Formats: sequence, structure tokens, C-alpha cells
Amino acid sequence: MTDITLIHPSLDWLPSYADALARGWSPNTDQDVSREQLLQLRRNPERFLHDLYNSPMVLLPDGREVPRLPARDFWISDGEFCGRIGFRFQTGTEDLPVAIYGHIGYTVVPWKQRRGYATQALRMILPVCRSEGFSRVLITCDDDNEASRKVILANGGVPAGFLPHNRRPGHAKLKFWVPTG
Repeated sequence: MTDITLIHPSLDWLPSYADALARGWSPNTDQDVSREQLLQLRRNPERFLHDLYNSPMVLLPDGREVPRLPARDFWISDGEFCGRIGFRFQTGTEDLPVAIYGHIGYTVVPWKQRRGYATQALRMILPVCRSEGFSRVLITCDDDNEASRKVILANGGVPAGFLPHNRRPGHAKLKFWVPTG
């Protein structure tokens, strides 16, 4: 298995991120935002990168703007851009706003999938969660996403029920608590 690293999003890596978008990868697993992000990135790379991770508000899929949660965001690399993983939270509580399914979200570009990268990235971000005071984090995946379910279980995930999927009628988000220690 190839080792990966978690890197901070940066202008140096932005061309690789843009290439992934151009190849059809979307950093959002619930909707394809690749075209929209690529247009914004090409217009103003510095502003795009700033807004992606530092803007005070976030646009939800339903069009509402809400305050951005504190987060620790990383890009996954094996020497090339492989995807992203992020940990979002409310300080001092495991609770999350209703619009947020879980504490951690991740996605690997299709041409780097099935190499264990998501499993490694999740294992690597758990100490970051612990450093923010979390003994466990909530992670969800679509009920038909067997690969993601395996990633979560490989990192100690304990099933915790499900939620109705707000973008896919008839589907659910499976919930898992994952220990950070």
C-alpha cells in the first residue's frame, strides 16, 4: 500500500486540484460542484482558495447561507492530489447543526480509489479530532456506499442508526461513531 500524507490546501497544489475538477471529480459527495468550482478557481485562484476554506459563511444545497463551522481541512496526497478530508465541529460539543450529517467528510478521486487512501486518511485525521477534545466523531455514508462503510468500520466505526437522505429520496445516511483514540 502506498503511503499518503495530509497536506494543507495551498496555491502550490491548486493546479492539481483544478486538474481533478476538470476530470470530473467533485469534492462534494452529495452534489457535483466540479464545474462551478473550476470556473471560480480559473477566475481568481487566490480568492477561490480563500473562500473555499476561510469564508465566514457556507452555501447549503438548499440555497441557504449559514455560518461556517470551525474545521480542519486537508488534501490527500501520494505525491499527487488524491482527494480531500475534513473535520468540522462545534467547539465543546459533539452536536452538529441539522444541515450537517457528520463531523468528517472525505472523497478520493476516482482514479486513486480502491488503494486504501480513504482508510489511511481517516486514520490520520482522528488524532486531529482528538486534539480538539473529541473522544469520538460521527461519520455518515450513503446506505449504498459499501466502500465508505468499509472505510469507517476499518477505523473502529460503531453503527449508530441512520437518517433520511435529504438529497436522495428513498435512501438513508448510515451513522457511525468512530473513536479518536
